[in-house]
This record gives sequence, C-alpha cells and structure tokens, in this order.
Amino acid sequence: QVQLVESGGGLVQAGGSLRLSCAVSGITFSSFSVGWFRQAPGKEREFVAASNWSGATTRYAGSVKGRFTISRDSAKNTHYLEMNSVKPEDTAVYYCAVRRGVTTTIASGYDYWGQGTQVTVSS
Repeated sequence: QVQLVESGGGLVQAGGSLRLSCAVSGITFSSFSVGWFRQAPGKEREFVAASNWSGATTRYAGSVKGRFTISRDSAKNTHYLEMNSVKPEDTAVYYCAVRRGVTTTIASGYDYWGQGTQVTVSS
C-alpha cells in the first residue's frame, strides 16, 4: 500500500524560505514520478513541480520556477520541495502525489496523494 506523508508546512514571512517533505512508502513499481500540487481556498488544485524517480527530469510551474526546487533523498525515501523567496500568493495547502511512469502536470494523472500540509505566507 503506497503511503505519502507530507510535513514542513507552517507560517513564513514573504521573502522567506520553507522546505516541505514527502515521505513515501509502499512503492513496488520501478518507474514513478512525484508531483507537488497546491490548492488555495476557493481555487482549483494547481501543479507546482514534478520529478521522475531518479530526479533526472524536473518540471515547474511558471509561477514558481527559479524560486522552488524539487529534490529527493533516495536513502530516506523522501522527496522535498524547497521554497525560496515565497510570496503571499504561495499560500495554500500543498500536496505531494505519486504516479507510475513519467511526470505530468495534470493532477488527475496521479494515483496516490498525501494528506496535505498548510503553507501560509504573511506579507
């Protein structure tokens, strides 16, 4: 059973940094991708970043490119979203997700989801 557990959310001032973690367990398939999405109140869930299992391929939403970095620690089965120069518009619940195969920016393309972690950026 695949399980994803996010952590690291919280309150941060604009211009600050935060690192989200996604601990993954139960994956038995060899090729998979990890995606990060976010959902603000009253808005649809939107793509933030994604990486294939090796980290060789990464994708970012235009709104976070150059500020956010997706990475992984394979020894810990944990994936990270490093958030720098955060802005109030980054405020949302952040989710990590896993899918078999290559990355996609489409939320419905992911099979497994974590519970989400709240990120609030104050101005």
